[in-house]
Amino acid sequence: MLPPAPPTRSRGRRSRTVLAALSVLLLTGSLGLTATAEPADDWALGEPRLTTPWTHDVSPDNALPEYPRPQLVRDEWRNLNGVWEFAGATEGERPPFGTTLPERILVPYPTESALSGIQRHEDHMWYRRTFDVPAKWRIGGDNRLVLHFGAVDYEATVYVNGHQVATHTGGYGAFSADVTDALKPRGEQELVVGVTDRTDATWQPVGKQRAVPDRGIFYEAASGIWQTVWLEPVPATHVTTLDLVPDVDESTLELTVNTAGTADDVVADVVVRDGRRVVSRMRGAVDEPLSVPVPGAKLWSPDTPFLYDLDVVLRDRGGHGRPLDRVSSYFGMREIGTAEGEDGRLRITLNGEVLFLMSTLDQGYWPDGIYTAPTDEALRFDLEAHKRLGFNTVRKHIKTEPDRWYYHADRLGLLVWQDMPSMRTGGRPPADAAAQFEAELHELVEQKKNWTSVIGWVPFNEGWGEWSREDTGRIAEEVAEQDPTRLVNAHSGVNCCDSLGDSGKGHVIDWHAYVGPATPTPDGQRVAIDGEHGGYGLEVEGHMWFGEGHAYEMVPDSESLTAAYVENQRAVLQAARSCAISGAIYTQVTDVEHEVNGFFTYDRQVEKMDFEAVREINEEIIEQADGSGGGVDPGPGTPGLDGVHAYPFDEGSGDVAADPVGGADATLTGAEWTDGVRGTAVSFDGAGEADTGAALANPRGSYSVSAWVRLDEAGQDFQTVVSQDTGTHSAFFLQYSGQDQRWAMSDVGLRTLSPEKPEPGRWYHLVGVRDVKAGTLSLYVDGEHAQTKSACLADAGEGNTVIGRAQYGGQEVDHLRGDVDEVRIFDRALSPEEIAELARR
Repeated sequence: MLPPAPPTRSRGRRSRTVLAALSVLLLTGSLGLTATAEPADDWALGEPRLTTPWTHDVSPDNALPEYPRPQLVRDEWRNLNGVWEFAGATEGERPPFGTTLPERILVPYPTESALSGIQRHEDHMWYRRTFDVPAKWRIGGDNRLVLHFGAVDYEATVYVNGHQVATHTGGYGAFSADVTDALKPRGEQELVVGVTDRTDATWQPVGKQRAVPDRGIFYEAASGIWQTVWLEPVPATHVTTLDLVPDVDESTLELTVNTAGTADDVVADVVVRDGRRVVSRMRGAVDEPLSVPVPGAKLWSPDTPFLYDLDVVLRDRGGHGRPLDRVSSYFGMREIGTAEGEDGRLRITLNGEVLFLMSTLDQGYWPDGIYTAPTDEALRFDLEAHKRLGFNTVRKHIKTEPDRWYYHADRLGLLVWQDMPSMRTGGRPPADAAAQFEAELHELVEQKKNWTSVIGWVPFNEGWGEWSREDTGRIAEEVAEQDPTRLVNAHSGVNCCDSLGDSGKGHVIDWHAYVGPATPTPDGQRVAIDGEHGGYGLEVEGHMWFGEGHAYEMVPDSESLTAAYVENQRAVLQAARSCAISGAIYTQVTDVEHEVNGFFTYDRQVEKMDFEAVREINEEIIEQADGSGGGVDPGPGTPGLDGVHAYPFDEGSGDVAADPVGGADATLTGAEWTDGVRGTAVSFDGAGEADTGAALANPRGSYSVSAWVRLDEAGQDFQTVVSQDTGTHSAFFLQYSGQDQRWAMSDVGLRTLSPEKPEPGRWYHLVGVRDVKAGTLSLYVDGEHAQTKSACLADAGEGNTVIGRAQYGGQEVDHLRGDVDEVRIFDRALSPEEIAELARR
C-alpha cells in the first residue's frame, strides 16, 4: 500500500476561493516520511513581488521536509534542507573550509528567489553547513553514508571535511556521493558546496532562465541548490536504482535491480502488492532483467490511475543468507503507442486505445521560489488543477521537476510530455556545448524513465539551441533507442522560429500556432500534435509580476476569456477530427512573470476563467476525438477535366468572359484582350479583375484551380491569378509570391512554392489542389508537382471567385500584371496524372 497522505494544514487567512474543495477524484497523497534539518539563526524571507498561498508556510524547520525519492524508499534518512551559510565567490577561489560564511540561505530555494533570503544572482557561490551522523546508522562498519542532491544549477563541487567527494555538471540532474571515507570519527562534519552558474552567458541548458528577464517569454534565473539535499545510510551491498518497464501484453513487469557492493551470490526477493494483497512473489538475479508476473493486471490511465506497490529485498548466499538491503517502490501498468484510428489515420494510443492528449503548457515557475515550489502542497496544486480543469496531460516545458512532482502526476493520473531544457536562443552552439547538451539529455531520460506518467520525450523546442537538422534526427533516434517504451517528439514547434526544419525522425510531428490551434497531419509513420496554441490573456490588477502583462491575444474580462478559450477548443476538436491531431497543448496553466495567459494568476490566487466551462469543453474533446474522424467527406466530385466552371477567354472582345461549363460568366474590369495559349486571353495591368459573381469553390472541401498565366514582371510584389473572397482574406490564393519570388498556392499563413522563379513573358500552367481527405495543399507547375504542405482546415469563403486579384484585410490587393488563359475550377482534388494531362491539352 502506498503511504498515506499527511493532513493538509489549515492556514485560516486565505481570502480567495481558488483552493475550494476539489473533486474526490483528485488524489492528494504524498509519502509520509519526513525529517527536518536543524534550524539556524539569521535567515529572513526576502521581499517577493507576489506571494502564493504557501509563501508564509515556509520556515527554516520545514523547507520541503517530505521524503524526496518516492520510487526508491528506505526508512532511514536525514533531510539537510534548511538554513545554510552562504557567500558570493570569485572564480578560482579556495573553498572556505572552517570559515563561517557571512549570509544565510534557505535551501533548497534558488539564490534569486525571495524564499532563499538572498534574492540575487551570483555567478560563483559557496554553501556551507555542518551535520552529524546518528550513531545507530553504524557508518563505517556495515553501512556507508550517501549524500544526495536533487539538483544544483549548474556546476557543483562538493566537499566533506575538506575532501572533494563529488562534482556534477548540469542544472537538472540528480547526483550522489558516498562520503563515508571523508567522515571524521565523531562530532560535527563540515559540508561545503561550490556552485558556478552563469545562466545564459554560456551555452549551458537553461530553459527559460535569463540573467536579465525580457518582459516576454524568458524569466528570472534560478541558481544554486534548488532541490532537496539529504543523507542516507546504505548497506555496503545495496540497491542503487530500479529499472521498471511494464509489459501490458504479457502482464509482467520487466524489473532490473541495480546494485553496488561486494557481497557474493546476491539475489533479490521481489513482492508485488495490490494494497495488502500479494499479487506475485519471485526471486531472481540482480543487475539483469527479471520478468515479474502481474497476473490480471489493472491498467493505469488518467481515469483509473492504479499503482502497484513493489518491495525488493537483497539477500546474499543465493537467498539463504541475511537480508542486506530493503527498498520499497511502486509502478503502474500502462503502455503508450500509436495505431490507426477508425478513419485509417495514425493516432496516439494508451493501453491500445486511441486517447486524445489534452494538455497545458506547464512552465513550473513560482513568484516566491522561481524554480522551486514553496511547499509540497503547492507542487501538487498545479497538477490537481489540471484534473479539475479536465486535462489528462501536462507538457513540462523546457524544465524538469523534483521527483515528487512526477509522483503526484502518477497518483493523480496525468500523462506527461517531458521537455529537455534548451540552451539559450540566438545563434548556434559550439560543438562542446552540443555534446554537453546531449549528455544532459540522456541523463534526464535515464533519471525520469521510471515514472508511469511520463509518456514522451521532447529534445528540442522551436529550434532553440538546435545546431543541425541531421543531428536532431540522430538524437531522436538515440533517445528512442535508450527508452523504446515511450514516444519521442524530436522537435516541438518544428514549423516555428529558430527551427532548422523537420528531420523526419521520431514518432511525432509537432507544430505551434498562436492563437491556433496548429493543424499538422500524420504522415503515415508519425502521429501529429498541436504542440502549443492558445495564449489568451487577461490582466488582473494586484496579481501581476510587473504590474501589467502581455499575451498572444488580450481580452477585457473573465467572461470574454472563457468564451475565447471555449471557441478555440472547439477548433481543437475540429482539428482532431479533420486533421487527425492526437493532442493539443494550451498555453498555459498559470501566468508567468509578464505573460498573463494562464488559467490562474502567477500567484495562484485568482481563477481567471469559468473552470466548469473549461472542464466541459476539454472532456468533450477527449471523448469525441476518438480516432473515428468526422471531418469533411469530399465525395467523388465531378469527373473529367472540363471542371465545374471554366473560362477559356476566347471572346477576344467585350467585358464578359463566358463560363461555358457552369454558367457563372465573369465581369471584366480594367482588362484588355491579348493573344493566348490558344486563341485569345485576358490581360491585366495591375488594376483589373474578372469577377465571376459567385463562390465557385468550397474552401472547406476538396477543390482544384488551374490557369495558364504569363507575368509582365516578377519582382517583390504579390500578384494573384485566382482567389476567392471571404470579406477579410482570400480563402485561397493561386499567385506569384513576391516575398519568395516563386509561384505559390496559398492560404493565410501557409504557402506552397515552386522551386524556381518564373520568367516574365513565358506562359506557365499552374494548378493548386486542396485535398481535404489527405489534409494537404499542393502546387503543380507545368504538370509537375512543386510542393505539398499539411493544410487540413480552411476558413469558409462565401465570397466571389475572382481572377486577377486577391483580398486581404478586407481590401482588394495583389493585382496581376500579366495575362491569364484557360482558368478552370474543379470540385475535387485532381490526381497528378490528371494534372499532367491538363497541362498538355
